[in-house]
Amino acid sequence: MNPLEIAGTALGFLNIVLLIRRSVWNFPAAMAMVTCIGFVLFEAKLYAETGLQAFFFIANIWGWVLWSRAGTSGGPDTAVPVGCMQWPARIAWLGVTAAASIAVGLLLGVHTDAALPMADSAVAGMSVAAQLLLAFRRIENWILWIVVDAVSIVLYLVRDLHLLAVLYAAFLVLSVVGLREWRRAARGEVAV
Repeated sequence: MNPLEIAGTALGFLNIVLLIRRSVWNFPAAMAMVTCIGFVLFEAKLYAETGLQAFFFIANIWGWVLWSRAGTSGGPDTAVPVGCMQWPARIAWLGVTAAASIAVGLLLGVHTDAALPMADSAVAGMSVAAQLLLAFRRIENWILWIVVDAVSIVLYLVRDLHLLAVLYAAFLVLSVVGLREWRRAARGEVAV
């Protein structure tokens, strides 16, 4: 088994637990995770997701800054506040995400030897949108992550990346938990 896939998987579990708890420390764990996973995905010829890992690295730096500023006076370990989008914003995000995903998939299909370019680009496009929504602390990020996780499980199994498929199966379960916990936090209920 690839040591980078093992390290990325372990860091992924740490990252999602910290995200559910709304801790800013999820960002350094995510940066280390995406670095490891980026190399694994490149070897598997999943180029859109390889590029996605570079985006994630930069987005996690940005998210770390935003979340650090959003915390209360309790310091960096304080859970950040979260909220929901309005329907016009949701529709706009979905439209842009779909258009970008299709465009990247078509480009990869024509200009590279990418494996499964449309599925690869769909995961990448939805992941970019989810990561941006996460940085803005919007609950809808979890809904997108649930879809991304489900599609990724199949994609990784097809490409014989079994450990990543297991990681994304765990992400799927934890994303459902994250959605529930962030909804409770937005309503002002005490988190578990």
